[in-house]
Amino acid sequence: MSQNDDIVSLDRQLCFSVYNAAHAFTAAYKPLLEPFGLTYPQYLVLLALWEKDGVSVKDLAERLHLDSGTLTPLLKRLQTAGYLSRERDPQDERLLRIELTEKGQSLRGPVSAARKSIVCALGGSEAPIQKLREDIEAIIPLLRGMSGRRADASPDEGSDAAEPRCL
Repeated sequence: MSQNDDIVSLDRQLCFSVYNAAHAFTAAYKPLLEPFGLTYPQYLVLLALWEKDGVSVKDLAERLHLDSGTLTPLLKRLQTAGYLSRERDPQDERLLRIELTEKGQSLRGPVSAARKSIVCALGGSEAPIQKLREDIEAIIPLLRGMSGRRADASPDEGSDAAEPRCL
């Protein structure tokens, strides 16, 4: 059996390709965001806030699928840079609201050039990018639904390893 025929070969793993693509995106965005003093995760925070400003830290964490231990340092650095403010909600002191400052709002136009550069690098057409994004988005809930499931340690005798038994 050649390495490419082995179902557990690294090169056959979708997860590895997605992992590598995530790293490639981060690396591609890095020089595009550096002039603004932004990291890729900070850029994602700004994208979410440009979409919906004045949200709670909890809502922002849910939107970005980040825990507060990861998000809080990002928000602090963005606040120090003058891009956002963090204030207690007057209606509910337990909530910390995040709002873009004028400086944070003003980044939207200049930073959008970064995305345009990425689109150009990927062929210049929005349609295939959105199709790929939709395909990836479709698998996310399927994978999230696997939380807590264990892999079957011993496959059925005589089962075809290339065709998993789905529950």
